[in-house]
Amino acid sequence: MVWPYFKKLFVSDFFFWQAIGFLGSVVYCSLFEWTLHKYVMHTNLKWFSYPFKAHAVTHHGIFKSDYSYHLQKARDKHTVPMAWWNAPVMWALHVPFMLMAQYLTGRSVFWGLLMAMVLYYAAYEYLHWCMHVPKKRNLERSGIFFRLNGHHLLHHRYMGKNLNVVLPLADLLMGTLVPRSPISFAQARGPAVPDVQPHRAPCESSKLGVLPQPW
Repeated sequence: MVWPYFKKLFVSDFFFWQAIGFLGSVVYCSLFEWTLHKYVMHTNLKWFSYPFKAHAVTHHGIFKSDYSYHLQKARDKHTVPMAWWNAPVMWALHVPFMLMAQYLTGRSVFWGLLMAMVLYYAAYEYLHWCMHVPKKRNLERSGIFFRLNGHHLLHHRYMGKNLNVVLPLADLLMGTLVPRSPISFAQARGPAVPDVQPHRAPCESSKLGVLPQPW
């Protein structure tokens, strides 16, 4: 009678701490994505310039915030995702720290930490692909994608802002979150792309025959 109780307690404790690890890792991944994007992919490091050239120069040079935000030439598809080896290298570099976190806390958190990082990266790649290569997928009809797409569009307008693709938590915490453009510009358009232009003043909207929205 005692063994089933301890077995149930162990199993529930195991999954509880894996869930805690998963949630903590998601928050970490948002911060890591922001840091990597800002200080590696948008900074020309003398000792490691590949990310800057591949992302800030090549990717942003092809995909801007106007109509070119969406893929125009099939030959440019390879500039949307990261190189195939990026993911395994990042995961491998984090494994020792995840094992250390499990050892120091004395809790089973390793698999939760790793799973969150793998899924976060997969979400990053798929969302980023759908943003630049739209195909009217089911995902592109969702409200979450709609908002994240506008968030990323503004990053292509202001490269130092909206550095998160998946979870803009770090943008919020680091002061780089821009919900709308402060000035008007010729932005990309499409069914899954929100209007990120500045809010019109009530008097201006009235002149145009548009009623101001309550929000």
